[in-house]
Amino acid sequence: MATQSTLWTGLVLLGVLGALQIPTQAQVSLQPNFQEEKFLGRWFTAGLASNASWFLEKKAMLSMCKSVVVRAADGGLNLTSTFLRKDQCETRTLLLRPADPPGCYSYVSPHWGNNHEVSVVETDYDVYALLYTEGVKGLAQDFRMATLYSRTQAPSAQVKEKFSTFAKAQGFTEDSIVFLPKADKCMGEHA
Repeated sequence: MATQSTLWTGLVLLGVLGALQIPTQAQVSLQPNFQEEKFLGRWFTAGLASNASWFLEKKAMLSMCKSVVVRAADGGLNLTSTFLRKDQCETRTLLLRPADPPGCYSYVSPHWGNNHEVSVVETDYDVYALLYTEGVKGLAQDFRMATLYSRTQAPSAQVKEKFSTFAKAQGFTEDSIVFLPKADKCMGEHA
């Protein structure tokens, strides 16, 4: 029994120490007076930054994806993303459940089965949107991602700079920020 107690104490300490070592990032604010209706429609994922090991390992192989945001029957949002994977178009849909305040949503990760929170931090609705997602994969394994949505496949240099500044303010380093190249496939209306 003492061994089990010692093991749990050690795990708790590791978790606390791990949390203490997480670099601090600026508190994420939300888009003031978020207007969900204006946020609906087609977006292209043009930039990403993340602390996830899979992202850091595979970021050079990623390409832009198309996402469509529509109202779900239950009052949330369906986020349907189409992307190129192994030379095939794949489509996945996430149900974003509204949370307070407006512009904040939660979803269950299909891969990990845990809750994530996504916030629309800044948008002009017509050109770009900056999103921030966070969740926990396991004991002291936080997941964080910054996303640049663009209404076009070619965001301007100013929008890219805005995203880089935003990502760095969240504690991401230059090497964890990537601007995704356009994909030749999966970007059309019917993809």
